[in-house]
Amino acid sequence: MANTRNRLKDIDSRLDESIGVRTQDSVPKLSPVANLKDVGRRALRDFGSLAIESVIPDPEQPRTEFDADEIGQLANSIRDKGQLHPIRVRWSDQHGKWVIISGERRYRATLKAGLPTIHCHFQNGELSRTEILEQQLIENLLRQDLRPIEEATAFSQLLGLNNWTGKQLAEAIRVNPSKITRSLALLKLPDDVQHQVESGDLSARAAYELTKLPTHEQVHAAIGSKDEQPQRITIVKAQSQVRQRIGKPKPEPRGVRQTFMTEDGWKVLVTSPRRGNYDEMEQALILALEEVRLRIANKVHLL
Repeated sequence: MANTRNRLKDIDSRLDESIGVRTQDSVPKLSPVANLKDVGRRALRDFGSLAIESVIPDPEQPRTEFDADEIGQLANSIRDKGQLHPIRVRWSDQHGKWVIISGERRYRATLKAGLPTIHCHFQNGELSRTEILEQQLIENLLRQDLRPIEEATAFSQLLGLNNWTGKQLAEAIRVNPSKITRSLALLKLPDDVQHQVESGDLSARAAYELTKLPTHEQVHAAIGSKDEQPQRITIVKAQSQVRQRIGKPKPEPRGVRQTFMTEDGWKVLVTSPRRGNYDEMEQALILALEEVRLRIANKVHLL
């Protein structure tokens, strides 16, 4: 019975509403007025936090070494003030985790700080390996300089992936073309010399001078033994070592070259492999004139 009465009551209310009779206010209830600080704000699905164990570094990241003291200082800052900038990550089906595109220093510092989560910017679209490498390289160049050999290796990878010239690479990442040339030259050095550059025992600029030597043997001879402390090889010393081994190119001797034009279009060219004066030039022209007169007398025709 109760169920029947309820259904009849519901039918009556619908009939009343169909003829314009409403038993309650039909004005919709509005949500409370937004706080001024929330005006214009909206949630973004591309940003959020992840458990730190669900994030891993990119195995192909150009930067392979990080200064422990710098990471420690950043960890203290994140622990005290929080993570000010999110890291960029992409999903990897291969690893089943989020892989870092940029921000590995912040990731390492967050780990060191012992925090359970990390703020992330999620890359939803697909990125090619070239695009990932380019973004990582640019961030490292702008934020924390790569070690010279790491930088050279990254440049070489970008050249290979894109089939670029050095000039095209320089334009793509907005650096001077000479920087690309000097950096790539370091990869021609012997492995042990590259290690000295990485460790800071040999400056990149001094090492570049040594790349001008044609063989690895000459490079090793220029550096000397380990007992001679290779870190003392300055740019000036490296240049001196190169000059001693390959010498300076002999300058081309400056001779004489003079052209004389006549009014009717004849051109007389006088050259000499050595420096001279107009008296000597006059004597040469007199001898040439005598030769011309001799040919006229012998009725020699021009070809």
